[in-house]
Amino acid sequence: MRNMSDIIEQYLKQLIQDSGGEVVEIKRAHIAEKFDCVPSQLNYVIKTRFTNEHGYTVESKRGGGGYIRITKVETHSKSKYLAHLKALIGEGVSERNANHIVQSMLENGVIDVKEAKIINAVMERESLLLELPYRDQLRANILKRVIDVILYSEE
Repeated sequence: MRNMSDIIEQYLKQLIQDSGGEVVEIKRAHIAEKFDCVPSQLNYVIKTRFTNEHGYTVESKRGGGGYIRITKVETHSKSKYLAHLKALIGEGVSERNANHIVQSMLENGVIDVKEAKIINAVMERESLLLELPYRDQLRANILKRVIDVILYSEE
């Protein structure tokens, strides 16, 4: 059985898909009421599953007229999308964020399931036997190199 966070995530993704990938604006209280949960549950889902690494931007305004605006990062141009991911990686990336980036590439059809599993295996702490921050730096370099290979193989 799926948990409430999974259900809310799927609902929000469906809203985004139904909007044609455009901006979706929701009211925190409305969604919490719809799923009979506390607004902090919705905050958790958005903070953990709709991040830049997952391919989304989120704006939030609190208060009576408040809203949460979720935008899917433009993926029509594969090169722009991959450049966006490279910029997110920066000089170092945690294993968790690297996994989010790989998941985003999988969901956007840039890589397949087998490739995602291989990339994630290389990114694991057990594979990169270094202390922090060197491990995160090496992971970032590997992930950026993978993205470069994907970019150049498309040409």
